[in-house]
Amino acid sequence: MSLTIFLIIIVFMAGIQTAIPYLVKRTVIFGVTIPEQYLKDRTLSSYKRTYTILVSFISIIVLGLFVFWTLRKNPSEELIVMAGAIIQFGIIFFSMSLYFYFHGKTIVFKKKHNISDNVKHVQITDLSVRSQDEMLPWYVYLLPVLITVGLLGYTILKYDVLPEKIPTHWGPNGKPDAFTVKNPFSAVTLPLTLLVMQLMFMGINIGTKKSGIKLSAASTNASRIRQLTLRKYSSWFLFIVSVFLTMMLSFFHLTTIHPGLFIDKAMVAIPFTFLIIVLLGTLIFAVKVGRADKQTAEDPKSDITDIDEDSYWKGGLFYFNKNDPSIFVEKRFGVGWSINFANPMGYLIVVVPLLVILLLSFL
Repeated sequence: MSLTIFLIIIVFMAGIQTAIPYLVKRTVIFGVTIPEQYLKDRTLSSYKRTYTILVSFISIIVLGLFVFWTLRKNPSEELIVMAGAIIQFGIIFFSMSLYFYFHGKTIVFKKKHNISDNVKHVQITDLSVRSQDEMLPWYVYLLPVLITVGLLGYTILKYDVLPEKIPTHWGPNGKPDAFTVKNPFSAVTLPLTLLVMQLMFMGINIGTKKSGIKLSAASTNASRIRQLTLRKYSSWFLFIVSVFLTMMLSFFHLTTIHPGLFIDKAMVAIPFTFLIIVLLGTLIFAVKVGRADKQTAEDPKSDITDIDEDSYWKGGLFYFNKNDPSIFVEKRFGVGWSINFANPMGYLIVVVPLLVILLLSFL
């Protein structure tokens, strides 16, 4: 089971990493803003193509060696988990190293050809686009929150029937493999952790909804479609993850209160199903958003470009802009959202809940 899970995760992750240059906003290449008229430049296209070929080639080689090793040596689950984790981090490290390499080369290309000096820099605003926003309202996220609050109350009522050792971790087979001593705090740690995660998801949705909708001056229609698609699908994806995460962790917690409540096959099937749903959801989200601004018949304007915000993006990955009230902005490498690290609300919504979760885990 461990081998199957890690194979699925590695194949999925390698596929996403390979396709990233073609999924990001089309006017951004390796974290650098490029005017529309240079997007088909052979040099820039070769950068993306070389990145994709190298990441896919290395991923296939490593994945093949991983499968060969597991089939030949028949290692323990612990070794498979360790090797799988190392491979995942290895692929990410390799892809990010290539990213920074081509990020530097793209910056050099941009400066060498003075491509931003030959066009007029324009920033536009469309007040009507807000009425087209289809993000879910914040109160929809209360549904999983209410379930978790009920689970907390039920746990308190059933405290006396809880086992003397409370599970804190579950293995790939869905069975607990780490425990802590029963006390009033450890009994509700899992529901509390789940509650913090749900509130974080809700906060991200609220922060994203309040963030600005940035449109391209050269391709206004294409950028509008991408922004609305990104907001809609990220909102739905976050909600679906919240719901299924609530179902899975509630399932684990209920088996602690009532051992034998579910058959062994369900213990394996539920977390595996959750994994598949999350991966498929991520794939659909990435493809939908990645293709959103590339299917319009709009003819880009060649004499104007957007205001250059490269100086606000450190390494093309981290956004610092005190003049931008947005809490979240679209990533420049990857599909989804990045925090505006100059806005304290981002830390409150994401960093503080993560610290609380780590604190609950250690306590």
